[in-house]
Order: sequence, then structure tokens, then C-alpha cells
Amino acid sequence: MTTYTIGEVAEQSGFTASALRYYEGIGLLDPAGRTAAGYRLYDDDTLSRLAFIARAKQLGCTLEEIQDLAGLWDGELCGPVQRRFHELVTAKMAAAETRIAELAAFRTQLGQAASGLAGTPVDGPCDAGCACLAAVPDPGPPAVACSLEPGELPGREAAWQAMLARATDRSPLPGGGVRLGFPDAGVAGDLARLVADEQACCPFFSFALTVDARGVGLEVSAPGEAGAVVEALFGPR
Repeated sequence: MTTYTIGEVAEQSGFTASALRYYEGIGLLDPAGRTAAGYRLYDDDTLSRLAFIARAKQLGCTLEEIQDLAGLWDGELCGPVQRRFHELVTAKMAAAETRIAELAAFRTQLGQAASGLAGTPVDGPCDAGCACLAAVPDPGPPAVACSLEPGELPGREAAWQAMLARATDRSPLPGGGVRLGFPDAGVAGDLARLVADEQACCPFFSFALTVDARGVGLEVSAPGEAGAVVEALFGPR
């Protein structure tokens, strides 16, 4: 069996020696043995384990999540590790899509403020009439209308029908709306992209993606006058 010193492992894995000692201290890493003088020795399994840890870190897994994955890794079966890793990654993907939507809305708000601030300043100190204090006007609720071209509608409807065919349950939401359940977490990325596309052309819809023990959920709501549209596309509210 080939063995490596902590310095050699640090060089090959990209982790510092102090990080390796810390991982050992929290039970995430175990040396394969020690020399007669007490120095740590590692083997090829250690390098594989560290490569996996590095990949999990790259994909945004927390230390607690990595410890969870490492516990499954110790079972020496790929299946449980891959399934849990898949759940974590798809949940993070859905969260990233939500964050992207939030940042896009913030970018729009910044653009509106920048347009106002680019104007001619008031003659005198800042007051309620200057752009520094002016609030971005509330555009009001979006109109219940779709901006897709007629030729684009069939493709969008087909995309939704294919996605909704993967839902296994549908339940009403308090106050109106519907929740669609998808037990396969792998649907999160495709669902988030479809939601983003729909929001761009039909801003009157309100979407919320959830990932929990039930799987992936899509919550859809809209103003009362759009009830027929919600039912036509997503089923009864």
C-alpha cells in the first residue's frame, strides 16, 4: 500500500496541512496509520475522500452537509452517497434560481433609481422633490396578460404539460392558488427555468419553489381575475 505524508497529501489534494488536521479533529478524515515517530500517514483512499470533499465544497455544501455525505461514503456504497448528493445539489440549484430572480428584481429597482439620479439636480439642498429622496413609483399590479407571441404559445404550453405530467399531487393553497408536488428532486432545475420564463411573459403569476421532505413543490397564485388562467394551465385552484 502506498502511503503519503501530510505534506504530500496537502500538495496532491490542494488542502493545507492545517485543514487536514482540522478535518481529522472533527472526524471527517482519519490517517491510514502513523510512523514509528508518530507522524501521520495517508493512503490513496484518503486522496479519493479528499477529492470528494473538494467537489462538495465546490458545489456549495456546508461542513455539516459534507460530514453527512462522508458518513454515507463510509458505507462503501455509491448509491446512497449519490442520491443524497443529488438531493443537496438540486436544492441548492433551486435556491440559486430564486436568488437570481431576486437579484434581477433588485437590478430593475437600481436601474429605475439610476435613471432618476441621472437627471438635473434641484437648485438648492436636497428636499422631497429631488431624485435623492424620490421613491421609485409603484407600477401597481401587473396586467393579466401574456407577452408571448402567438407562435410561441404552443411551445410554452407543451413545456408546461410535459412538466405537469411529472407532478404526483395537486392541492389548493390557503387564500387561493395551487401547490404541485414533484417527488423527484431532479426536476428542480428544469422547473425553475420554466418558472423564470413564465414569469418574464406573465408577471401576474406568483411562483414559489420549495424543497423539503415531500420533494419539490411549486406554489402558483395569481389575482382573482386570473383564476381561469391558473386553472387552464395548472388545474383547479
